[in-house]
Amino acid sequence: MVSITLKNLTKRFGSVTAVDRLNVRIAAGELFFLLGPSGCGKTTVLRCIAGFNIPDEGEILFDDKPVARLAPQARNAAMVFQNYALWPHMTVGDNVAYGLEVRKVGKTELKYRVAKALQMVKMEKYAERFPNELSGGQQQRVAVARALVVEPDVVLLDEPLSNLDAKLRLEMRSEIRRIHETVGVTMVYVTHDQKEALSMADRLILMNDGRLEQEGAPWEVYNNPATPFAAEFIGETNFIKCRIRKISGGAMLQAAFGEIQAAGAGSASDGADVICSIRPEHVELVAPDGGDAPNTFAAKVLSVTYLGETEQALLDAGGERLKMLRLSPRGRPLHAGDEAKIRIAPESPVVFPK
Repeated sequence: MVSITLKNLTKRFGSVTAVDRLNVRIAAGELFFLLGPSGCGKTTVLRCIAGFNIPDEGEILFDDKPVARLAPQARNAAMVFQNYALWPHMTVGDNVAYGLEVRKVGKTELKYRVAKALQMVKMEKYAERFPNELSGGQQQRVAVARALVVEPDVVLLDEPLSNLDAKLRLEMRSEIRRIHETVGVTMVYVTHDQKEALSMADRLILMNDGRLEQEGAPWEVYNNPATPFAAEFIGETNFIKCRIRKISGGAMLQAAFGEIQAAGAGSASDGADVICSIRPEHVELVAPDGGDAPNTFAAKVLSVTYLGETEQALLDAGGERLKMLRLSPRGRPLHAGDEAKIRIAPESPVVFPK
């Protein structure tokens, strides 16, 4: 296992700066995610770590060893590609063994390591099959085994689940997490799928336009977004225009539908105009006879989407449109046109300068 340090990493393609002075440290043995929209630079970072792209500026360190100018084969890093990249004319076993053959590993050890790698990804029964005889999920398992069999210091995964259907993606999330816990190797995983990152990562960075937007554990980034971009990209949110009124122990946020008592207001000053982020799941439905408790507001249901385990509703509260998400909804379902009473918990709002 090795740590990875990126210092002022910069990569340009002509006049376009794909990665702009990125500074990140990935701990040895972490399952670390590079998250962001298409074109944000995350795959370019991965290819720089792999050695396929040479940075224009900055350093890449494996532990304390500079590798930015080393050839890919000299870095002991293995890549798992989005399209699997398996040899169609080779069996599963031969695909996994290929990297060992290039390294001229002896036949006895090669056979042992291939069997061990296939067992790790639960594909030992398929060693004699060809890639076109496997499902997409099985092919991706073989690609992971091929990466692990060479005993790399770093495994790099470039959107490895994007070609799979929804059910297989869920299965492979658990499998990759299990494999990482078993092997303990440092893994760097690129995705634009927020749920993949939130459900699998030890830590992640969110990138935007080649720059670092936020870094942290999934829970921290989701619940304490550093910027409006982070709040909107990771999950859904309601952005509400408010005015701050500081009070003892917190703040009152004056919105179009009333005053929201908030636990904090960040660095915003008294009287400042701000943008308030509130997650849809933090907009709670309360009983019509629930009284006029603080942070309780009248609303009208505009539309409802029922998804079984959740119910999504679009509300009108004093002319402000709010998204509400109910988990495991029971009782009478909501309908468009219903009058509703909602509550926003004081710890829910995240305040950003306007």
